Amino acid sequence: MVLACPYISCYMMGALGIWPESRSFSDEGYGPVPSRWKGVCQVGEGWGSNNCSRKIIGARFYSAGVAEEDLEIDYLSPRGASGHGTHTASTAAGSVVEAVSFYGLAAGTARGGAPRARIAVYKALWGRGAGTGNTATLLAAIDDAIHDGVDVLSLSLVGVENTFGALHAVQKGIAVVYAAGNSGPASQTVRNTAPWVLTVAASQIDRSFPTTVTLGNKQQIVGQSLYYYGKNSTGSSFKPLVHGGLCTADSLNGTEVRGRVVLCASDIESPLAPFLDALTNVLDAGASGLIFGEYTKHIIDATADCRGIACVLVDSTTALQIDRYMSDASSPVAMIEPARTITGKEALAPTIAELSSRGPSIEYPEVIKPDIAAPGASILAAVKDAYGFKSGTSMATPHVSGIVALLKALHPNWSPAALKSAIMTTASVTDERGMPILAQGLPRKIADPFDYGAGHINPNRAADPGLIYDIEPNDYNKFFRCSFRKPIQRCNATTLPGYHLNLPSISIPDLRRPIIVSRTVTNVGEADAVYHAAIESPAGVKIDVEPSVLVFNATNKVATFQVNLSPLWRLQGDYTFGSLTWYNGPKTVRIPIAVRMTVYDFYADVA
Repeated sequence: MVLACPYISCYMMGALGIWPESRSFSDEGYGPVPSRWKGVCQVGEGWGSNNCSRKIIGARFYSAGVAEEDLEIDYLSPRGASGHGTHTASTAAGSVVEAVSFYGLAAGTARGGAPRARIAVYKALWGRGAGTGNTATLLAAIDDAIHDGVDVLSLSLVGVENTFGALHAVQKGIAVVYAAGNSGPASQTVRNTAPWVLTVAASQIDRSFPTTVTLGNKQQIVGQSLYYYGKNSTGSSFKPLVHGGLCTADSLNGTEVRGRVVLCASDIESPLAPFLDALTNVLDAGASGLIFGEYTKHIIDATADCRGIACVLVDSTTALQIDRYMSDASSPVAMIEPARTITGKEALAPTIAELSSRGPSIEYPEVIKPDIAAPGASILAAVKDAYGFKSGTSMATPHVSGIVALLKALHPNWSPAALKSAIMTTASVTDERGMPILAQGLPRKIADPFDYGAGHINPNRAADPGLIYDIEPNDYNKFFRCSFRKPIQRCNATTLPGYHLNLPSISIPDLRRPIIVSRTVTNVGEADAVYHAAIESPAGVKIDVEPSVLVFNATNKVATFQVNLSPLWRLQGDYTFGSLTWYNGPKTVRIPIAVRMTVYDFYADVA
């Protein structure tokens, strides 16, 4: 399918540029670049005019004010050295590529969410990892993207420009999709929380990489890793098993590990840094394998750095079983087999990834954030000339961006708010079995709107949402009193509480007395339709909807209703959650509700 919306701005987290030679950016079968495109192909280090194509139709870079040390380790051009921008761009709009895998793992066909969309690159951040930059370069890039004619801005970055430049884009009809951040599972860590953007949480998908460890007593233990037979591998065979403690340089001192499998453990809740430290130390010591016991966190991508030696992650309970075997055996041994790929219904998925930042929003507590969850853990996509795994809300964001591009092609006249509404009101809060979606963390729990917003994205349902909550772009100014004056965009204190904005969600952070909130919906489904309200009230809150039945026909396409929220007690409480769903036969239009009952304006939330 050739998209009516032919451009998607591949403006990714760190905006670290793109690797144009990747197979994911092939322009085979594409026609000429449409005449309405106004962008340019800016040349630079390692990037000539021939690196733009009928797929990558525009490229710019912005280096003013960027530290020299960050520029020195990158290309002074739209080309990206880190692979981050390439990964996210191929996830959003990569062309179809057959026979893709990571050394045989996750083998299959790679394609972006909108594989026929065209890409424009705006590199504003530089350096390693997610990159660094400044507000000025990012705002300049957004301004250029607006002028060039992009339809979707996909920004896998965190809060550099405070999303007010994004408001300017939305008021020009451009949908903006942002990453929620990777500071979960702590609350109040969500970023990019302005109501005019789509803020994306990260989920884990129904794919795992089981790696079998066989002990000398024939007991088999299954962990996970990306271990494959590499050039340093000697094949699966039993090797002596030793305990390395935390596997720091000091703890390994005096322990003979060469040619052995080392059991390491993490004693803190954030195991990534200890794992990388342990891996470096056992590699330097000549070990043949690593078993790393950790709290249940998603750090499997880091095992790609094992450089072919046998390595596997196990949870703390499993590590204890291995330790007990070692205590009982006179000569403990272990064999680690390469990882396998498992997909399907046996995996508990989707779940919200532990790394995904959580609400409520500090800046905008009257808006539920994040808005939506999408796949973001161990996503296989293009990295330079190859394919590799990356995890984070950076990876979740382009999944949503690609879906937005497809929806815009299907409904070219829908506003950014309508596209956002369609995605949120059709999201899933249960898996295929009807089980509630879980949020990873310590401990795991049933996910709530501060974990996943409206739920997990369901693109097929979003194409036909039935009703939409639309917003005239200038309405944002009524609530956030935003003005645009060069060289800065400024938003002062709100003139009205943000929960009066016609969002597909309701958040009341200070319910002390009855509050009435109005919402307006537009029928975009069958002309003659009747919708009935179903209320799930947050604990401690009474909710009534008036009217409770909405009737639409060919002449009556818009309806307004009121939501009355009343506290049942006078209480300085915490957030509780509910929902309002409009039903028309099998069609459902659901919005999340978050309410916190309060007594005082300011109250320290301490024991």
